[in-house]
Amino acid sequence: MAELQTRVKTLHKLLNQYSYEYYVQDNPSVPDSEYDKLLHELIDIEAEHPELRSPDSPTVRVGGSAQSTFEKVAHDTPMLSLGNAFNEEDLRKFDQRIRDLIGPVEYMCELKIDGLAVSLKYENGRFVQGLTRGDGTIGEDITENLRTIHAIPLKINDTRTFEVRGEAYMPRQSFINLNEEKEKNDEQPFANPRNAAAGSLRQLDSKLAAKRKLSVFLYSVNDFTQFNAVTQSEALDELDELGFKTNHERQRVETIDEVLQYIEKWTAQREDLPYDIDGIVIKVNAIDQQDELGFTQKSPRWAIAYKFPAEEVITKLKDIELSIGRTGVVTPTAVLEPVKVAGTTVSRASLHNEDLIHEKDIRIGDSVIIKKAGDIIPEVIKSVIDRRPEDATVYHMPTHCPSCDHELVRIEGEVALRCINPKCQAQLVEGMIHFVSRQAMNIDGLGTKIIQQLYENEKIKDVADIFYLTAEDLLPLERMGEKKVNNLLTAIENAKSNSLEQLLFGLGIRHLGVKASRVIAEKYGSIDKLFEVTEEEFTSIHDIGHKLAQSVVTYLENEDIRALIDKLKAKNVNMLYKGVKVSEVEGHPEFNDKTIVLTGKLQQMTRSEASKWLENHGAKVTSSVTKSTDLVIAGEDAGSKLTKAEKFGTEVWSEEEFMNKQKEIEG
Repeated sequence: MAELQTRVKTLHKLLNQYSYEYYVQDNPSVPDSEYDKLLHELIDIEAEHPELRSPDSPTVRVGGSAQSTFEKVAHDTPMLSLGNAFNEEDLRKFDQRIRDLIGPVEYMCELKIDGLAVSLKYENGRFVQGLTRGDGTIGEDITENLRTIHAIPLKINDTRTFEVRGEAYMPRQSFINLNEEKEKNDEQPFANPRNAAAGSLRQLDSKLAAKRKLSVFLYSVNDFTQFNAVTQSEALDELDELGFKTNHERQRVETIDEVLQYIEKWTAQREDLPYDIDGIVIKVNAIDQQDELGFTQKSPRWAIAYKFPAEEVITKLKDIELSIGRTGVVTPTAVLEPVKVAGTTVSRASLHNEDLIHEKDIRIGDSVIIKKAGDIIPEVIKSVIDRRPEDATVYHMPTHCPSCDHELVRIEGEVALRCINPKCQAQLVEGMIHFVSRQAMNIDGLGTKIIQQLYENEKIKDVADIFYLTAEDLLPLERMGEKKVNNLLTAIENAKSNSLEQLLFGLGIRHLGVKASRVIAEKYGSIDKLFEVTEEEFTSIHDIGHKLAQSVVTYLENEDIRALIDKLKAKNVNMLYKGVKVSEVEGHPEFNDKTIVLTGKLQQMTRSEASKWLENHGAKVTSSVTKSTDLVIAGEDAGSKLTKAEKFGTEVWSEEEFMNKQKEIEG
């Protein structure tokens, strides 16, 4: 057995070395046949001696047993998206704002990989968890699928616990091979590599994910205090040294003109790359300057994503169809002769509203120019008048709803026509689709087609009926086998325990978004208390305006809505806020209501752990030092924040003083 263990270790070492050379360095030292021979030797050994199979064995690359669902996991720190720039003017404004705030600056320019954002966690040198971005706060655990990506090291020579973030993508050749296979099997091919990558990583069977041959580029670390780097450039170099795959087309620059030159270069050369990019990311290079600039609620102030200009093509507008949203808005959609735009085939595009159609003089039968705004949403730009046929038809919106035949109205101050019939079938279906969506009740597996079938078969008439579904209701539906039905019923059961803010957002109350739902749920705690709140009380809450307050009160006053809530309660759907209330945090006099800034490298805990501890003791942790900052806790290599604190005369503690205070408080 000792001899076998030695051979297993040797195989691990060789396979990891060959994999790194091939997938990260793009410089293989042995032919594929040699790698395959060694891998199959290891597979055979592990099959006979399962006790010799470790979690970081190279054999996990081929995939394991299938899962029934993906677990939802909260990110340690949010995975924020970047603000966008679409032209030179946007970039120069970004640059001027940065320089006005912090003075001289160096930027790091990086290719924006067109894939799926992922977060990878390592503990004691082992890859232990991988998450999707999700909504930025909560992602899906896709660890087993990520293990199949050879460019992700399963083990590194480093014992720190840290998190790296990057973009999983499908190389163009893998995409071509995948679609060729799909066409041979008479299956619908993927529209583009990004969709293929996302679909591959959401396969419940990791063996299927393994066959898709994905790769990854890492572009950041979650907590820079864990690393020696003081710049984004150094952090990427450090990731390289640890064996991670980063994109080496990056470049440090000192002026916005150099940024523009980099963009011009890769706009011209993007098609020569073996993977898709959809823009360029520009980041302030110095980490202390990043910290000083901080974040908005949605994105970092120190970075921006330049999006490549949308590709424009000409096609024929064959017809105009209408869709009705969950709020009753009737939207015209262009039906087009299929045409390829930015890598995908487009047959439908938005026309927004009737006023815009007439303003642009767009007619049925016209040749029209379409583009994908931000490379995502197809949109009709204008008609090509020179090509207009004699029988081109001027379009007029109907006077009645195409779904329920109720008269359409135009509310004062709005351009859209709206169906105000509360029993309109199209609105009800769209409302249910919204109810089960990720940021609402998050019922995985209950998609648009299933909801439409259930509604048409009179199995559901409102959102509460979803919680009354049985296997007998679901099994007769198209493509619904026993396993899929069981998974869906489990997801529905799990959704009953969601926190109140998810239910509020899912109900689709007009003007009520994700953030306001959370604010209201935290403030009042239960749905029953919400029924008692007046419009005036709602508007006293920060960020809740008159229009939203009026909408919420009007909605909750409706007797049909009260009956709907009672119907949900009867199935034990949670009506309480489950999150931590800021008002209920038991603060400590030393920190309660104090504004505190952390800066520099902390040695005894991560910055996120320190922030959480401070917040749990009543403090407000911010990213920028101002005159109202009460305390700065400075670790090693503290930069401009410490300088600013000394300038303002703000109290400063060392990490040792902070740790001593923790010990004193916790006894």
